[in-house]
Amino acid sequence: MKSFQNLALVLVVVLLMAAPAMAQSSGGETSLLGTSKYAIGLGVALTIIGAAFGFGKIGAAALDGMARQPEVAGDIRGAMIVIAALLEGATFFGLLICLLTLFVG
Repeated sequence: MKSFQNLALVLVVVLLMAAPAMAQSSGGETSLLGTSKYAIGLGVALTIIGAAFGFGKIGAAALDGMARQPEVAGDIRGAMIVIAALLEGATFFGLLICLLTLFVG
């Protein structure tokens, strides 16, 4: 978990340092709101990575709970499916925003 936090911190620092460089007008291809297509691709990638991490945590916690208390496995499975559906909805919303920004512009 510590390495994931360090990786997230490094990513935030890199993105903050790249903001002034991306503000320069290079005459390159941009989409709606002046966003670079590379930045939109990065947004899609981060959305997918975050969803994969979330699904992994949900599955690990559910299997751990089922192993500890097999008699409530049905309740845990139902809760896991609801949480996974909510996570998937949030992921699709993030992808939709990134793809609309990419293709509308």
